[in-house]
Amino acid sequence: MKPAFFLLRLISLLHLALALCSGSGNFQFAYHGFTGTNLTLDGNATVMPDGILVLTSRKTNLTGHAFFPAPLQFRTSPDGTARSFSAAFVFAIISDYTDFSAHGMAFIVSPTKNFTTALPVGYLALLNVQNNGNTTNHLFAVELDTVQNTDFQDVNANHVGINVNNLHSLQSSPTSYYDDGNNGVFKNLTLFSREAMQVWVDYDGNTGQIDVALAPIKVAKPRKPLVSAKYDLSTVLTEWAYIGFSSVTSGINSRHYLLGWSFAMNGPAPPINIPNLPKLPCFGPKPPSKVLVIVLPIATATVMLSLGTIATLLVLRHLRYAQLLEDWELEFGPHRFSYKDLYHATNGFKSKHLLGTGGFGQVYKGVFRKSRLEVAVKKVSHESRQGMKEFISEFVTIGRLRNRNLEDKPLRDWSQRFHIIRGVASGLLYIHEKWEKVVIHRDIKASNVFLDHQMNRCLGDFGLSRLYDHGTEPQTTHVVGTMGYLAPELICTSKASKLIDVFAFGAFLLEMTCGQRPVNDDSGRYNQEMLVDWVLDHFNKGSLNETVDLRLQGDCNTDEACRVLKLGLLCSHASANLRPGMRQVMQYLDGDTPLPDLTSTNMSFSTMALMQNEGFDSYPINN
Repeated sequence: MKPAFFLLRLISLLHLALALCSGSGNFQFAYHGFTGTNLTLDGNATVMPDGILVLTSRKTNLTGHAFFPAPLQFRTSPDGTARSFSAAFVFAIISDYTDFSAHGMAFIVSPTKNFTTALPVGYLALLNVQNNGNTTNHLFAVELDTVQNTDFQDVNANHVGINVNNLHSLQSSPTSYYDDGNNGVFKNLTLFSREAMQVWVDYDGNTGQIDVALAPIKVAKPRKPLVSAKYDLSTVLTEWAYIGFSSVTSGINSRHYLLGWSFAMNGPAPPINIPNLPKLPCFGPKPPSKVLVIVLPIATATVMLSLGTIATLLVLRHLRYAQLLEDWELEFGPHRFSYKDLYHATNGFKSKHLLGTGGFGQVYKGVFRKSRLEVAVKKVSHESRQGMKEFISEFVTIGRLRNRNLEDKPLRDWSQRFHIIRGVASGLLYIHEKWEKVVIHRDIKASNVFLDHQMNRCLGDFGLSRLYDHGTEPQTTHVVGTMGYLAPELICTSKASKLIDVFAFGAFLLEMTCGQRPVNDDSGRYNQEMLVDWVLDHFNKGSLNETVDLRLQGDCNTDEACRVLKLGLLCSHASANLRPGMRQVMQYLDGDTPLPDLTSTNMSFSTMALMQNEGFDSYPINN
């Protein structure tokens, strides 16, 4: 063993020994680089030969943690008051892009070094959906976040926050500092500026005052902190706890570096000597040698003169069809078609092939040249009202279910309509009960039922769908869908369930049989605001057959159509517990089970009146 390395290891062990006996007095350390330190590392975290601690390197979807190896005594007894402490560290965040990065890092005090259950994206590898906000976390953190998460009400995509047991910060601020050398002027900073910065974290155990300051490394600690909060950490921190750092990347190549770190219990953290810190690595191409400066232009000119035209055409062709395969596609995608194939299939996305416009952009009809297979191609627009989360949801759901994109065709007789109704019901039964996960479609309506030239039906547009395991409860979500198909309990509780799809399917049954939209647009045959009320009125009068679409011109099985109308009323019942499941619906449609007596299910109320009494207006929530 080399003498220098042995000395560094000895110093590290001395630090550890001090930590283990720090309960009886003050304790402090200062790292100027991390070579030879005895830190506890996990995930992508590593110490480079030059002494830089790399929490996450230049890859996507990584996590990294680094902890002082021994726990520190933050309280003199389990019920004692939390001690004052102070920390300082120098960090740098490097993104492949100059205008955005994802995600950030955090300084943490935790009762454990095990974060295997924590989620990476959005949760900084600290918490997850289930434990976020729990007082049993006993977690204190200062986050340096480069993503704006609306679920946690982040102020922007470049902020500093004080967190207690929760990713929703007690206090936060856009990244900046008060320049004491310039009369305290407030200056903005960018966390991923590729420049090293220093952070100071101070906690006063007597007053519960938490202060966080930040500044470039060549600027002294500002007198005025950037973020402050009053919080008694005696209610948070355990008697013994670990201090360290957490970091995470998502779909963007980002690197998170620590150059130095100091800490003190019951006193100010030792100052970090900036000149003694390791240097950040150079980013971008290395400067060329003098020989290359002379030779390269001559060689380049020669190549360009002889092959310029061919090279330009090849580069342009490559750039036109170049694609980036995302990490999530490897897990979920059934197959990726090249942009070139889709471009030719739609004749360059010509307007004459436009089928419609969805939440992400336009949908075009296409035909592949070799297979002659007809497809529907959705071209995402930059002005899309929905985000990557919804796009991936639709892509994953369709990809796993192996549905096909089909085209719309006119309906001419009752047998075709009933064939479509039964097919959609069969599809809903499959995604509700027969697949490995429960899929709630959340947007069942006639315009989302696609047909091919043989009138084979397919339920499409899974952009609003949600997946969860059988036997578990779905999570509360945003209220999305189309007015006329929205179940009353969804608007009241925001909790999606299989029965909201049943309600929408009931509206679909009435729409298919009556040939009318669920909400009156003043161009139909019914005078009520809701189609279900009009059908219910005729049911109560004994004239249900008069609601059947007149365009069928008598070419209809009236008994079958009336059975579908009654089933539509039953599925559209405002009380969720009175609606049938899709397995029962299939039995009713096939005639295997007689429909219940609707007069015994209290169907005499007005659906629209019920919704208005709950305080909701009849406006479209989603188109």
